[in-house]
Amino acid sequence: MTDAQETAEETSLRTTGGAPPDDVAPAPIPLLEPREGIPPVVADDDALAGVIAAFAGGTGPVAVDAERASGYRYGQRAYLVQLRREGAGSTLIDPVGCPDLSGLGEVLADAEWILHAATQDLPCLRDIGMTPTSLFDTELAGRLAGFPRVGLGAMVENVLGYALEKGHSAVDWSTRPLPEPWLRYAALDVELLVDLRDALEKELDRQGKLGWALEEFAAIASAPPAPPRKDPWRRTSGMHKVRRRRQIAVVRELWTARDQVAQRRDISPGKVLGDAAIVEAALALPAGVQALTALPGFGHRMGRRQLEQWQAAVDRAKQLPESELPQPGQQPAGPPPPRSWADKDPAAAARLSAARTAVTELAERLHMPQENLITPDTVRRICWEPPKALTPGAVESALAGHGARRWQIEQVGPLLLRALDTGA
Repeated sequence: MTDAQETAEETSLRTTGGAPPDDVAPAPIPLLEPREGIPPVVADDDALAGVIAAFAGGTGPVAVDAERASGYRYGQRAYLVQLRREGAGSTLIDPVGCPDLSGLGEVLADAEWILHAATQDLPCLRDIGMTPTSLFDTELAGRLAGFPRVGLGAMVENVLGYALEKGHSAVDWSTRPLPEPWLRYAALDVELLVDLRDALEKELDRQGKLGWALEEFAAIASAPPAPPRKDPWRRTSGMHKVRRRRQIAVVRELWTARDQVAQRRDISPGKVLGDAAIVEAALALPAGVQALTALPGFGHRMGRRQLEQWQAAVDRAKQLPESELPQPGQQPAGPPPPRSWADKDPAAAARLSAARTAVTELAERLHMPQENLITPDTVRRICWEPPKALTPGAVESALAGHGARRWQIEQVGPLLLRALDTGA
């Protein structure tokens, strides 16, 4: 798309925050329009077979996006999948009507997939049979290239000079039929992903970071699915207020009961019972339904049957023997919170301070977020328990053991070696 592309110099200007002279009024940013109009939603096997044939005959990378119904439905399943490829155009697929997209995934197996914030969409795509072997993440590319705003709308505007329609990102995508404005919004999400990918590749190459980005993309594509979270109920908002084991047991029982109801009704757990209400019940330990009703979050709009099931969960926790009560907190798998290091291990605190300073300075020089240069958790772990031999090879091995990529090891390894020597 010729009029959407920029020269490398123009892309560099946008990346580094260049601006026209004061006496030159900025040109209005055109609103992006679908090139072929809004494609029809594919919702049956016959239509899907046509899409598979079209995309099998397409060429080049494929732009992919997915819409979920977070905050409305239980889980993170996809309710709309958008794709675009040269020679095939754009398509919108309804995973409710077409729950198995493995046939489409197979014909695209050798193509590079372009996604924005890939780690958000890959789990729900994997669930319907679509897993890339090669990908390009335009959000991560923007981070590595130093863009201060990496949302898709901001990136398309800053790099390609087009404005995306806004306002439908947080809607209930499980709605059927999907309104036309939502479908238009969804189709535009993949309209310029290929153009954005090409411009970002040039910019990363100009900055000498393209190899780094390709390592990151390969790591995302090859990463296994995340294991189930241990004790997910411990992530209840406001949990820090609950300190006694009996009260913690109430949180666990209410969270579990809520999750079962939410899963059965296919509704977001927060719409069944709020986290704040769970914490209030845990702190109050109500003796019965009447006392429970008086608590915030359990008001008059809640039916008697609902109140009884929540009170039953509270009663189960109250009746547990001491031996079955949960402990106040999970034992951390890694080092303790850094705020306690000065007392527990002053040498480790000195190492961490030196390492953080060095990483911050390097990230600023490279114009990228610190967490993309090296994860804070990796820095903490190595500073808390450094290699026994403070040699370049030992530090590199330790970084690799924590999942750091080769480019990260090359950039950060020498800095950490000096930082670790601070507390030796």
